[in-house]
Amino acid sequence: MFRHTKLLQFEAKPEKPDAVYARKLQELIGGAFGEMSVTMQYLFQGWNCRIEGKYKDLIMDTATEEIGHVEMLATMVARLLDGAPATVTAEAVKDPVMAATLGGMDVQQAIVGGGGALPADSNGYPWNGRYIVASGNLLADFRANVAAEAQGRLQTARLYNMTDDPGVKAMLQFNLARDTVHQKQWLAAIEELQADGIEGDIAPSALLDEENQDHNNTIWHLSDGPDGAKGGWSAGPEGIEYLKDPEALGGPGTAPPPDPALYGTYDTAQDKLAK
Repeated sequence: MFRHTKLLQFEAKPEKPDAVYARKLQELIGGAFGEMSVTMQYLFQGWNCRIEGKYKDLIMDTATEEIGHVEMLATMVARLLDGAPATVTAEAVKDPVMAATLGGMDVQQAIVGGGGALPADSNGYPWNGRYIVASGNLLADFRANVAAEAQGRLQTARLYNMTDDPGVKAMLQFNLARDTVHQKQWLAAIEELQADGIEGDIAPSALLDEENQDHNNTIWHLSDGPDGAKGGWSAGPEGIEYLKDPEALGGPGTAPPPDPALYGTYDTAQDKLAK
């Protein structure tokens, strides 16, 4: 059960409308690393979690907070669009939609959203459920969560430098702080999973004895860059071995003859060469 409180987690009041920036802010709503993504990622991770207690509660606390972040951003977008598209109408352009296009505003915010936010990114591409990671393995998921929060904070930081509006900057300062603590909490949760003996270093901690033991501790030097082996990952007795001149272990990647009914291009002379 969810309850909606008619108060924002943090204030979302711009000093003045800015339809162009409203379009940019859509990335933090419906982009691949936007708030809709982490909301749904954490919700499905929580619903799929098979361990009742601290881990599930942490996931659900954060998931529910992220719903509020979507609301904050949607409110900010609506307020930034106040008066649009009239606010971006150029003197030489009388048609508001054309003016909005020239001004850099997302016309769908006016045409489809009625002057409000959309479940889409800054190019108007609809949010996609394929953005989320919810595997049921907490170690794998928490690592994905760290990456999601890092990418989200990176985009928030970039957008922070794209506005001078004090109201917008204040909200983004709050968002930056929450992205910081969320990275910290997932990193700490990863350590606790290992300390509790639930997971190890590798996800999943299974089939380690069955995998090919000749290839689970080597890095193949396959680029022109010469310095990869200088990293700490290849140092010490337990370091990963760097193969300087690895050899291919398989034969040619030749596909079999196509089904004649599929009319794929094929030269039967190849069969003779193969023999």
